[in-house]
Amino acid sequence: MGRLTETIKHLLIINVLFFVATQMYGEQMYEWFSLYFPKNDHFQLWQILTHMFMHGGFMHILFNMYALWAFGTPLERMWGRNKFLFFYISAGLGAALIHIGVNYYYYNAGMSALLDAGLSESNILEIINGGQYNTEWYKIAGQSTIDNFLAAFNTPVVGASGAIYGILVAYGMSYPESELFLIFLPVPIKAKFFIPVLIALDLFSGVTGYSLFGQGIAHFAHVGGALFGFLMMWYWKKNQFNKNRWN
Repeated sequence: MGRLTETIKHLLIINVLFFVATQMYGEQMYEWFSLYFPKNDHFQLWQILTHMFMHGGFMHILFNMYALWAFGTPLERMWGRNKFLFFYISAGLGAALIHIGVNYYYYNAGMSALLDAGLSESNILEIINGGQYNTEWYKIAGQSTIDNFLAAFNTPVVGASGAIYGILVAYGMSYPESELFLIFLPVPIKAKFFIPVLIALDLFSGVTGYSLFGQGIAHFAHVGGALFGFLMMWYWKKNQFNKNRWN
């Protein structure tokens, strides 16, 4: 790891500036820059990018920025600035794409059930855009379907975690034998074992709804960032994209 590389340093600064601004302006920052569901009135196109620089609290940004420094530094040194930045942003955008796609699945399931019951789509949207819902909906579609429907529509996502998961995958594929010392494990574990297990746990949490890491985590965004990170690494290795093409 060692000394900060230039891109890592600039990403850290941008994230910290966003975090400080969020502490000063609160809900307005979240409303502007968090990633909302596309049918939500708060959604703006730029949020697909800006949500990557927003964080929900001090520990959230601390862990993400530590991971960015710890795992991103050797990658930037190996790849160079341009390739690293392209990879980081692409993994973050990929995470957003998967997250939105999963939310559309939950949204369509809930909306279809309500429409089949004779309700009006415009009326439903008016209600949920106001941050409300009708308890009668649970009798129509069941609690799980309606809860997922409402959460998909109303819950914005923030954080660099999707991009970080892409970085973790790239690190694991580039340095598979690297031994990681983790606070909650008394023995070192190789990157090629730890990183796949971490992603599998996120996938498990996303599918089952049982989170091992706490509530309010966008598990499918993590999985999406990891997936796009893997696909980029696989493509680059297959086509032998070296850093000289990017600098």
